[in-house]
Amino acid sequence: MSDTSLHPAVTLRLYTDRKCFGPGVAMLLRRVESLHSLRAAAMDMNMAYSKAWTILREAERGLGVKLLHSTTGGRGGGGAVLTAEGAELLAAYDACDRELKEEARRLFCRYFSDFTGLKSGNPPGKL
Repeated sequence: MSDTSLHPAVTLRLYTDRKCFGPGVAMLLRRVESLHSLRAAAMDMNMAYSKAWTILREAERGLGVKLLHSTTGGRGGGGAVLTAEGAELLAAYDACDRELKEEARRLFCRYFSDFTGLKSGNPPGKL
């Protein structure tokens, strides 16, 4: 059953002269953080490893910071971890995204309550 109720959809994307960070990059970094591997993160997202590397390189190029530190496999195995800058950026992105969505819910209720039957103090469940 699909939800046909009116609701906002807000996403945070960071730009320089081009898009360099958004929900997809954030999701990829979160997966690397939990799986300790870019290859495993890409597989978990049903994404080609080469595409994950391209996304990561483009983000790093646009931001001017290294987001990931990776080591090649071998006897001890390889892996990947977020750099300090990568972890800080992801935390800042997540906090800003959360606040942006909360504010969007508040504004949505203020301006669209007549169309949704919502009272301005009751934010919608979706965003």
